[in-house]
Amino acid sequence: MRYGIISDIHGNLEALHAVLEHLSQERIDRYVCLGDLVGYGANPNECVALVRELTDWVIAGNHDWVAVGLADSRAFNPHAKNAALWTARCLTEEHRSYLCSLPLKRPDGEFLFVHSTPEEHGRWRYILSPNEAGKHFDTLNAQICFIGHSHRPVVFAQDDDGQVLVLGTDFRIKPNWKYIVNVGSVGQPRDGDPRASYAVFDTEETTVEIKRVRYDIEKAQQKIRRAGLPDIEAERLAYGE
Repeated sequence: MRYGIISDIHGNLEALHAVLEHLSQERIDRYVCLGDLVGYGANPNECVALVRELTDWVIAGNHDWVAVGLADSRAFNPHAKNAALWTARCLTEEHRSYLCSLPLKRPDGEFLFVHSTPEEHGRWRYILSPNEAGKHFDTLNAQICFIGHSHRPVVFAQDDDGQVLVLGTDFRIKPNWKYIVNVGSVGQPRDGDPRASYAVFDTEETTVEIKRVRYDIEKAQQKIRRAGLPDIEAERLAYGE
């Protein structure tokens, strides 16, 4: 089984098209989206429609919930809040209903797919360091947990001795280790690399690879500005921040 895993599209249609074009060449058996289809970008409805057509393995993210009124925006900065309010006004009723229906997790045997953390999914916490990852490994009932949320691709592993390591973005799974894999963001990377991020997980080869792809950033920026969204959401795309 080969999984194509994407997350944090955030209404960026250009990035989503580029990632799906690359994934179409990867012999993918199952696509998984880890949430935040909307927010920040100018094409929320188009991105939701594409993901709905692609797969039914889709997880809810915090921006999805805020856009449909299932969570409030108090934790958002002013720019994110304005983008969320704009998105809420733009969503069609069909897509609003769809986002409301999404689950907060999707287990698949020894694999777990969530938006933010392996537990307390609706609290939308971040896992940014080995110390933070270690706390989640203690309660992780799966060998591999795939996450998004922070927009920063990173791999944490717990070895046989319980030590937490940071791995590279291309690795082979060891039988007795546990992993938390952040696949990064399609539509708004924040690790200093503006290219869209996604992951391919091969259960037969026991490999995970996080990949990057270029997309038409200028077009995405133009759409954001024409929509009247905060200009910072356009500017940051060029720097991956």
